[in-house]
Amino acid sequence: MTSTVFIDGEAGTTGLGIRERLKDVAGVTVESIAHAHRKDPVARKAMMADVDAVILCLPDDAAIEAVALADELGANAPRILDASTAHRLAHGWVYGFAEMHFAQRDMLIGARRVANPGCYPTGGIALIRPLVDEGFILPDYPISVNAVSGYSGGGKAMIEAYEAGTAPAFELYGLSLEHKHVPELQKYGNLDQRPIFVPSVGNFRQGMLVSVPLHLDALNGKPKVADLEAVLVERYRNAELVRVVSSQDLSVKAGRIEPEALNDTDQLELRVYGNEARRQAVLVARLDNLGKGASGAAVQNLKLMLGIGV
Repeated sequence: MTSTVFIDGEAGTTGLGIRERLKDVAGVTVESIAHAHRKDPVARKAMMADVDAVILCLPDDAAIEAVALADELGANAPRILDASTAHRLAHGWVYGFAEMHFAQRDMLIGARRVANPGCYPTGGIALIRPLVDEGFILPDYPISVNAVSGYSGGGKAMIEAYEAGTAPAFELYGLSLEHKHVPELQKYGNLDQRPIFVPSVGNFRQGMLVSVPLHLDALNGKPKVADLEAVLVERYRNAELVRVVSSQDLSVKAGRIEPEALNDTDQLELRVYGNEARRQAVLVARLDNLGKGASGAAVQNLKLMLGIGV
C-alpha cells in the first residue's frame, strides 16, 4: 500500500532535504502543488484532503495557519508532521525524537500529529535526558549548552550572506538568552531550571556540535566520567541512528572534534570527554543539522507515523 505525502514548503532547505530522502522510501509518493498555488489556502486545503500526511516546512505563523486549515477537514484531516517550532510544546502533539526515551518511538507509531525537534535540542536532549533520568543530573542543576552549526540552518538571509562572502567567519548569537529552542531543551531535558543556551554559527555549510560542560562533584552521587558514558551507552544501545563513541576511541583520546564528519547522514554521535583528576567532563553531540537535525529526523518520524518499516 502506498501512502501519499504533501510537503507544504518543499522549496526550502528542509523541504528539499525531505523530498530527496523520500525518493528512497518504498511505499511513499510525494504529491506537489502547482507553484502558482503554493500560497493559496483553497488549493492547499484541497491537497491536504487528498493525502495521507502533510509535512510542514514553514515559518511558525504559517505552520499554525496550515494546521487550522487541516482542522477544517475534520475526520478527513491528514496526519501532520510540523518541522517548525510552533507545536513542539503544544498539547496533543508527540515530540519527534524517537530515541529520547524508551517509550518515545512507540508514541510516534501511528501518531496523528508530530512536532519535529530542533537541531540544537536534538543534540542537547540526547546528552542531558538520560543523565537526568538516571539521577546524576538533578532537575534543578544549572545546565549550560553551547553549540556551533553550519550556516545552512540559519535561513535564507544567512545562507546568502555566507555564500556571498559577506558574513563573518564565526559568530555567537542568541545572547539575549531568549533563543526559541530553550523551552524545548528544558521541557524534554526534564529540567526544572531554565538552561543557558549559547549557539554560534561558523563559515561552513552544514554540520553541528553541541556541548554540555559538567562539574562531576556538583552532580548527584558524584559520578565518574565512565559512569556518565555508561548511562548513554545503555540508553542508546539499540538505537539505529544514535551511537555513543567510546572514551577508548582514538578520536576521543585526541581531545579534538570537528563538526562536519556526519554531513549528508542521519546519524547522531555522542561522546563524553573528561578529566577525572580535575573532576570535570564535557558531553558532546555531533550531527548534521540538515540530517538528524531536520530532514532526516522528519523522514524517520514520517515512517513511524505511517507504520513503514515498523
